[in-house]
Amino acid sequence: MTTVDNTTNPSTTASWRRCLDAEMARTGQWPERSPWIRPAVTALPRDLFAPGRLWDWDGHTWQAVDRDTTPEQWLELLHSHPSRPAVTQITDNLPSSSLSAPAVVVDMLDSLLLEPGQRVLELGTGTAWNAALLAHRAGPGTVTSIEVDPVLAAAGAARLRAADLDVRVREGDGGSGLPDCAPFDRVIATYAVERIPWTWIEQATPGGRLVVPWGRLGHVALTVADDHRTATGWLQGLAQFMPDRTSTAVGAPARGFADIRRGTPPGPEQRIDRDPAELEDWDLLFHLRVALPDVRVETAADEDGVSAWIHDGVSSWATLSSTPDGVFVHQGGPRRLADEIDAARDEWAGLGRPEVYDYGMTATPHDQWVWFGDPDTGPRWPTPA
Repeated sequence: MTTVDNTTNPSTTASWRRCLDAEMARTGQWPERSPWIRPAVTALPRDLFAPGRLWDWDGHTWQAVDRDTTPEQWLELLHSHPSRPAVTQITDNLPSSSLSAPAVVVDMLDSLLLEPGQRVLELGTGTAWNAALLAHRAGPGTVTSIEVDPVLAAAGAARLRAADLDVRVREGDGGSGLPDCAPFDRVIATYAVERIPWTWIEQATPGGRLVVPWGRLGHVALTVADDHRTATGWLQGLAQFMPDRTSTAVGAPARGFADIRRGTPPGPEQRIDRDPAELEDWDLLFHLRVALPDVRVETAADEDGVSAWIHDGVSSWATLSSTPDGVFVHQGGPRRLADEIDAARDEWAGLGRPEVYDYGMTATPHDQWVWFGDPDTGPRWPTPA
């Protein structure tokens, strides 16, 4: 395999790479069941697949960080922490593409259970780092990646060629998969969907495995049934992902909180005993995502405690405000979202305050649902159609 040059100081680059490797080891994030991943990352380090310009949030706006002018800061964005994604593209002042955090990439590859020689479909080429790691494991000519952005597709294909990796990169909408190249033993997406396209499952082999970010809060690993009528599996971890760019995601808010609040006056003020800080628990947030898929929750803390802003993207809103005199609820619109949040919190507590790993998903050609505990007997919640 050839080595791709970059313009940063070689000793500095090697030092940053070693720091990331050591931190992954110290925090136990190199998976034991997939020992191939660590040497693959060593052979194909993240910086070889990063564009020359990255973006960093300074608290007010996104600032460009260029490898040629600020190489140390550029390397820091890539290697400083296992859980740090690197923003690679800004569109309308919002991130539109990124190099996922190393820990997340590794976790998803571990979930894929990839073996040499298996045929892989990757949805979302991006920088092509993930495709490179897949090809390192599966072998030449086994990986096909599709990317909707023609600029990203061309750049990703060039990086793969420079690394002497035989990966097919196709430009197009990943939502349809690649029926002319099917079937695939493994399917992996690098962007989040609210509902897993059945076409992806249809293009996988019986017994095949799919790893897909779902709902921008975690990823699920599904195994296709032998009769090809269902796919089912467990949620694998919590992380936030870029959404599907080709369509408005199911359940995505049509209106923001401020817009809804302006047009809908509040009802009577209420005082409650529950601490809004509970809404910063990621496991609870995942359950809220399952039970109330159209509801968005944002929190912030000040000297009085944590406050929350809640809306459904259409016509209803609520606030939970921490003050020196207690927590007060204001809500407006046809739905009582604070009450719905309370009911979902009670449901989560009644289930034993489960973690994301206690949930699974089942998909059929027409329906999808999330279940708790057991796919056949546990409680279930349908995903939006």
